Amino acid sequence: MTMEQDRDLDGSFSSARVTTREDAVTLTQGTYRDFLYDLDDDKLAPWRGLGYAEFSRRKREPDFVQDLLGSWRDLYDEPFVGITAGGHVREGVWPLGEVRPNADEPVRAARRLLSTLSENDQAAIAYPLDAPEWRAWSNPEFVIHQVGVRLEELSEESVQAAFALMEASLSPQGYARAREAMGLNGYLGELTGLPALMNDRSYWISVYGRPSVAEPWGWQLFGHHLALNVAFVGGREVIAPVFIGAEPALSDGERPPLFEAREALAVELASSLSEVQREEAVVYATVLDPAMPEDRLHPADERHVAGAFRDNRIVPYEGIRADRLSTAQRALLRGIVEDFLLLLPDDQRALALADVEAHLAETHLAWYGATDGSQPFYLRIHGPSFLGELDHHAGVWLSNRVPQRFHVHTTLRLPNGNDYGKAYIRQARTAR
Repeated sequence: MTMEQDRDLDGSFSSARVTTREDAVTLTQGTYRDFLYDLDDDKLAPWRGLGYAEFSRRKREPDFVQDLLGSWRDLYDEPFVGITAGGHVREGVWPLGEVRPNADEPVRAARRLLSTLSENDQAAIAYPLDAPEWRAWSNPEFVIHQVGVRLEELSEESVQAAFALMEASLSPQGYARAREAMGLNGYLGELTGLPALMNDRSYWISVYGRPSVAEPWGWQLFGHHLALNVAFVGGREVIAPVFIGAEPALSDGERPPLFEAREALAVELASSLSEVQREEAVVYATVLDPAMPEDRLHPADERHVAGAFRDNRIVPYEGIRADRLSTAQRALLRGIVEDFLLLLPDDQRALALADVEAHLAETHLAWYGATDGSQPFYLRIHGPSFLGELDHHAGVWLSNRVPQRFHVHTTLRLPNGNDYGKAYIRQARTAR
């Protein structure tokens, strides 16, 4: 790779992450610690002592970032449609059925949170159910849109009430995963000497609609490497879009690994593919395959297609259909899907899995990279009622210039219009 192919774009992103290469990207034999910057390095030192507002202002200044933000703003300004495979929402994918009461524990927790806030913060956290701000979430460490209130600026009582809302809404395992993503963000702040910018409370939280067992409502929490959008509609709970990432995701026992179990299932499934199946499933031989179209790699998103501001993206199906997999392989596929849906409480996860099962034959597995776990890889499972991705990334706060397993981004979407529970909300309103 030449110096021109490996130049900085804005001080954080390098051109190497979007430059295809003939040689395969292999996994390092070392650990993330081999890629830590010295604390006085120019990558870190200029940000020390800044608060999030000034840091974010400076991070947004470079022309590269301004162009990126402009493209995201155009996407944000579009009316919501939903992710589709061909440009048109497929009807009938999201039948709500009989409208039932919403779970009451999240309602009580949300009301408790609101009661702990000042009048100004109560006004700042609350939005109408259809507010466009619900789609303003993002996952960088610098702030793009200020939506709601920031945890680190709240009282301890309010912060604990926010955590209680998360806990009341998520499964125990899902709550642990979300809090661990926040903890890993704090760990990254410690590793870089920038805890004022990356900590376990550098997240925005907001509430949409009036918390109620009878009416649709929801809440959102987002910040670096975590975005949760939770809606309660007619007895169904939707948690999508979801973004969970980590750098470092593998922290040598310092923190629990977030994605190890999902990656193990994924490699087991990919390794089980026959030669004929691999021909269908493997879309690109490596994560930086020269066969990729020019626009397939994004400097911020790399390979994942369903992140922030991608609410209306057209994502054609790729890879092998699930009906071409064996019974054992489909069981592994279901296991990966269930892990993506782990945030949902048990009863709601069962309903969500049934939604996926209803369209499982049409659901596709796409794989980029070697199927034996020897390389970084990209995974997408995509059907009419589910889109989940896992992508290994190059470093941002670590110095690896090409993807490694210790920087991971994952996304979850409900295609055909049910992100943010919008398909259900529309039906619930019609049923009244």
